[in-house]
Amino acid sequence: MVAMASNLPGDGWTDFNYEREGAPPVDPRRQLRTGAVIVSPTYFPVLEIRPRRGRIFSESDGVAGVPVVIVNESFGRMSWPGEDALGKRLRLATRTSGAAASPVAQPWLTVVGVIPDIVQSDTSQGSHDPLIYLPYRQLPQREMVVAARTLVPPDSLSNVFRRQVQALDGDLPVTDLRTLDAMLWERTRSWRVYGSMFSIFAAMALLLASVGLYAVIAHSVGQRTQEIGVRMAMGASTWSILSMVLAHGMRQLIIGLAAGLAVSFGLNRVLGALLVGVTPADPLTFVTVALVLALAAVVGSAIPARRAIKVDPMVALRYQ
Repeated sequence: MVAMASNLPGDGWTDFNYEREGAPPVDPRRQLRTGAVIVSPTYFPVLEIRPRRGRIFSESDGVAGVPVVIVNESFGRMSWPGEDALGKRLRLATRTSGAAASPVAQPWLTVVGVIPDIVQSDTSQGSHDPLIYLPYRQLPQREMVVAARTLVPPDSLSNVFRRQVQALDGDLPVTDLRTLDAMLWERTRSWRVYGSMFSIFAAMALLLASVGLYAVIAHSVGQRTQEIGVRMAMGASTWSILSMVLAHGMRQLIIGLAAGLAVSFGLNRVLGALLVGVTPADPLTFVTVALVLALAAVVGSAIPARRAIKVDPMVALRYQ
């Protein structure tokens, strides 16, 4: 299946001035602006995008009948808050000549479909921008991108695409032929590098915190060797000694985790706009960090305690 679009996901969009039907009139030079993607009717099936409400474009849209438009969910919420965008009308405004010229109002466009939000710009850091989609026959463009979905490895179709294009027009070159995955992978390279670097830094910080926690708790237990010897001499059981030491270590851990998690929650809310694919309070991350630190605290308590228990009580009483 083959489709055409003015911009593929990750490429951005074309900006238009627009106005909503029934909205208060505004200065023509200060109209609202929105991003628009001009597509063929097969664009949404090729990208496997199904409408939330309404329909996608048909072959007759842009040729006959009422001019139509499809909006994404972000545009619908922004333009008609609390209402269903389906059936609403808007119109674009284009400038005739010169940057100072007033926009010229176009025919009213009826919203026939609402699609889910997709990331259309690689500069939006994973956010969803309010967008509209227009049929190609309704607003032809000088340049378009061809997208195809196949059941065979796409790399094997490079020569097939070139031959088909040359059969249509021998002077038309085929450039930048690649898969959508490869294009998105290349466009997100810098973010992946930064993400890998910060992941390494985070792992190193967690390792240092675990080693430091182990050392502090182990030193604290070692300082209680004489106390442990006294308790052993008075008949304390091995289990009671271990329970006492572990309870002391866990108490310190809980206090530290509570303070650290509170600071982390507050900081993540500030940095939430930069996070992609995770929430500011990602439970898996917090649980993993807490378990690693808890393991370090348990080991830091158990090993020195077990060592102290094996020491002869008379030797432990003389420990300084």
